[in-house]
Amino acid sequence: MASAELARKLQRRLQRGQAQEGGPEPASRVASAREPAPEPELPACAPTASAPTASADAELSAQLSRRLDINEGAARPRRCKVFNPYTEFPEFSRRLIKDLESMFKLYDSGRDGFIDLMELKLMMEKLGAPQTHLGLKSMIKEVDEDFDGKLSFREFLLIFHKAAAGELQEESGLLALAKLSEIDVALEGVKGAKDFFEAKVYALSSASKFEAELKAEQEERKREEEKRRLRQAAFRELKAAFST
Repeated sequence: MASAELARKLQRRLQRGQAQEGGPEPASRVASAREPAPEPELPACAPTASAPTASADAELSAQLSRRLDINEGAARPRRCKVFNPYTEFPEFSRRLIKDLESMFKLYDSGRDGFIDLMELKLMMEKLGAPQTHLGLKSMIKEVDEDFDGKLSFREFLLIFHKAAAGELQEESGLLALAKLSEIDVALEGVKGAKDFFEAKVYALSSASKFEAELKAEQEERKREEEKRRLRQAAFRELKAAFST
């Protein structure tokens, strides 16, 4: 199975990294019954492990644990379905989602559909709330559902969803991002219905609001098309007047 083979490869890589940190392996392994040779002691001044290696091992271990949890049914795999922001975030208006999409694309300098750590760093600096390297990693981790170390558009929308629902800590960098953006999430976000009837009313009003916004966009396109048609007709009349 591909996932099982991936888990074995990651496990072997992790074991090799741990062996390299502890010291050189014995030159030969003859039989399993033989006692393994003791590892040479490191000098007192030699570091036991470098910080980048430890960080890489920790991330590799997290990915391995995630893969094993998925295989055992203890965790959900990465989303494979097509993401529709209008159905997954019905509490947001179409205009708000379009504004958030424009903001996301503005800082997605790599044009790969994700905001990575360096792009998030630039975003927070532009918003006037610079973060440390650990702070940025913590921000991503708070909404990183697929553990890829970067923000997809869905995870970016999740920041504003949590902010509107009051699910972010006051000292959270994500809350600072939501507050400092020019988009008023408090007006657009849903606070949650108190009971079934309020939830039902909210669902109906959201549906009608969505239809109204869609109709308004269609009307605006019709008006633009009509203006364009009138300009073309006026240009043809002017051209005909000069040609006669």
